[in-house]
Amino acid sequence: MRNASTKILVAMLLFGASSTAFAHPGHDVSGFAAGLIHPFSGMDHLLAMVAVGLWAAQGKNGRRKIWLLPATFMTMLVVGAGIAMQWQSLPLVEAGIATSVLAMGLLIALSLQLPVALSMAVAGVFGLMHGYAHGLELPASAAPMEYALGFLAATASLHLGGIALGAATRKHHALLAKMLGVAIAASGAYLLASV
Repeated sequence: MRNASTKILVAMLLFGASSTAFAHPGHDVSGFAAGLIHPFSGMDHLLAMVAVGLWAAQGKNGRRKIWLLPATFMTMLVVGAGIAMQWQSLPLVEAGIATSVLAMGLLIALSLQLPVALSMAVAGVFGLMHGYAHGLELPASAAPMEYALGFLAATASLHLGGIALGAATRKHHALLAKMLGVAIAASGAYLLASV
């Protein structure tokens, strides 16, 4: 049991370290590649996307939520990006993103089992905020459709990483998942204090 926990923790640390490498400036990419790299360039987005998958895999409703929550989040990412292209002045977006990281961390740490429809609503609101922020950040030179496809592919991979982590910890390592939730929530609190 301890060996599996150690492997999961090491994988998370390596995942986090590799995402930092993507954040360095100098990547002269556009289109699909730019969209693929972008979710790894900000800890707030990275944590939220992994947290959605981890929360979806937690608990007894995991089978229904495991695909519904990530799908809802990704759908609302697209909606949020579309809104950003039309209205670029919504207030408190960064605070909303930080709050989403804090809230997702708390949901995981507390293993909170909300009804599926309410869980989808929570994931949808957070996806909308993240999509809006990413829509504002869309590079002018990037081909929007290719960028969006790359961004959605990266988001799906982060959700799948969270789902895999949640599935690996569900039966025998639930405490590890809760500890990860605490770390995510603490990161969200730090981000919120920095806004």
